[in-house]
Amino acid sequence: MSEQKKGSRMTIRIIGAAIVLGLLASVVGVYVKGRPSGNMSAVTEADCSASVDLAARIQPLAKGEIAAMASVLEPKSLQTLAFNGPQGQPMSIGDLSGKTLLVNLWATWCAPCREEMPALAALQEDLGGDDFEVVAINIDRGDDVKPKKFLGEIKVSNLAFYRDSSMGVFNTLKKDGLAFGLPVTLLVDEKGCLLSSMNGPAHWSGHDAKTYVQKALSENML
Repeated sequence: MSEQKKGSRMTIRIIGAAIVLGLLASVVGVYVKGRPSGNMSAVTEADCSASVDLAARIQPLAKGEIAAMASVLEPKSLQTLAFNGPQGQPMSIGDLSGKTLLVNLWATWCAPCREEMPALAALQEDLGGDDFEVVAINIDRGDDVKPKKFLGEIKVSNLAFYRDSSMGVFNTLKKDGLAFGLPVTLLVDEKGCLLSSMNGPAHWSGHDAKTYVQKALSENML
């Protein structure tokens, strides 16, 4: 083979490799640039590393009806998870810092959500206070009439009325692999760091749930 042919083939290979590398670079660039923005962001290990340790300590108690509660394996903050407060004011998980939270996403059209709401209210009745709150966030579309009517019908009045009619809170959790359907429940520590999460209903006023939450509270105070 002549040196000229060898040189031509080498040139073709170099050009081909350059094209492939260029395409890969453009894909990575589009991916990074095109990532959808959300109101939840992972934080550094220094911010929530203690919460990962706490999650590991309480995980053995995730059994029975709350066996699906999966502890976090890496630090993640929910401080910027946004929704509306009882007076319709914009707020986030960070506004509730200082207490452990059981955050629950629900809707009136979700049958399992409707079934577990009394148990969530009972958990708030038993353990709610300065150190703990059940944060039930309704994601019905439209105005407040339907969800408020439902809560009135089942005589639940001790849960603060948190709302997000845009479903943005659900979509943000879905983007981060935490929400697949309703209900969605997350245990969050007093710094807004995620401890554990699950999809699906549970008997939140039962012995297993109370023991689990109480363990998180007691370990949090160490």
